[in-house]
Amino acid sequence: MKRFWLVLLSLGLVMAFSASAFAVDVKVSGEYYAAGVYLDKSTVMGNDTANSSAFYFQRLRVGTDFVVSPCLKLVTRFDAMERIWGGARSETTYDSHGNILNGKDSQSAGTREENENIAFDLLYIDYTSPIGLFRVGYQPDNVWGTVFGDRGKGPTAGQITYAVPIGPVIISAQYAKEGDNSLSAVNYSTYPGVTDRDFDSYRVGVTYNFNTAQAKGEVGTLFHYDRDAKNRDGLPIDNPLYPYYGAGYLSNVYKVIPYFKAKVGPVDIQGEFEYTFGDAIKAEAPASNPDMDIDAWSVFLDATANFGQFYVGGSFVYLTGDDPNSNDTVEGGSLINPAGLDWNPCLMMFNTETFGYWVGGVSGHDNTVIGEEMSNVIFGQLRVGVRPTPQLDINLAIAYATADEKPAYFDNGDYGTEVDLTGTYKITNNLSYMLGAGYLFTGDYYKGSNGNNEVDNDFIVLNKLTLSF
Repeated sequence: MKRFWLVLLSLGLVMAFSASAFAVDVKVSGEYYAAGVYLDKSTVMGNDTANSSAFYFQRLRVGTDFVVSPCLKLVTRFDAMERIWGGARSETTYDSHGNILNGKDSQSAGTREENENIAFDLLYIDYTSPIGLFRVGYQPDNVWGTVFGDRGKGPTAGQITYAVPIGPVIISAQYAKEGDNSLSAVNYSTYPGVTDRDFDSYRVGVTYNFNTAQAKGEVGTLFHYDRDAKNRDGLPIDNPLYPYYGAGYLSNVYKVIPYFKAKVGPVDIQGEFEYTFGDAIKAEAPASNPDMDIDAWSVFLDATANFGQFYVGGSFVYLTGDDPNSNDTVEGGSLINPAGLDWNPCLMMFNTETFGYWVGGVSGHDNTVIGEEMSNVIFGQLRVGVRPTPQLDINLAIAYATADEKPAYFDNGDYGTEVDLTGTYKITNNLSYMLGAGYLFTGDYYKGSNGNNEVDNDFIVLNKLTLSF
């Protein structure tokens, strides 16, 4: 019997070593930055209570692809040690339904507390099949066309993506689960009589790539539908627009988003347009909640011309704001047609990545804040730059912004004028250093409802060392 088991074991080892191995290649990429910031004033309210602020901060982001075969891989990404050096730590709190009350992270699927240690943002299967590309899992959310309007630096979402190329045309479809309130092991307190309180998003896009003797680039259009049922049946758990209480309501938001990118000679041009319509509030009991429609527009145009060592460029943005005199329609706003998280044209105004996320913004009168995501705006910026060496890039930018619709009780909608000067030096192929300064001539919008209020100008100095691998 002992010989029998020895022979059987030997045969098993022979078969094991003769079998094809399941090889998995691992590809690691990432970025680490350490930065320091000095802010002259923590508030522009002009009441001599503003403190300056200065601190260092850092973040490590690592992406790892487990490549099973040339057409199949598992994609992951995590952030770690995202914190202010020696600074206070975050704390996450929850309500009775398990929803986060304090500690959400505007740039991650995890909480801010988790990102100060380690938090995974991406985990999905990427499979290129004979009939197209499939992606299933947590992926970057709301990324389309140009960088404008994108939220790739924001929280990720569980999604199913399909894309298929047909010649120069790419057709894509995507489903995203933005919010789920079903009874589960972690949703321990549900709402009585509620069977549908989820937030689902559906997208279909078409992209066409062209390359001629005169120009090359791409054009495309995305059709986007959000069905937000979080506020149905009873008291709202997340009211995105107006504080109606009583009978619930449903929100149906539709977007049509065409875009273009092109290179014509030395000029790179791009643009994106968005029309948003639908039901901000589709009341289930109209006597309690009046219906409200959506009718909002977004326009983004950008161009950069390169002339050897020198370059010039400019950007224009128009985002409709909500008309305070309209009671049955939402014409725009931060929750309807914002500019996204990925495009940060200034060091202070509308900068959600550094100024908003790390500094926390700068307050004005009547709860106004500098550093929030761009919305309700007419914005223009001119840029000029020089690259005296291949390693050094120096850029000067001047931007002006005003509100499309100022609040009914505000005297002025002028956000202000900002001048930014930045220099980036490429130390090696993987290591770069940036030094920048921005000065904001604060607009009267931050005086709030009293035009006699005082506001101060403000400035920031930022330096940043970035390692990419």
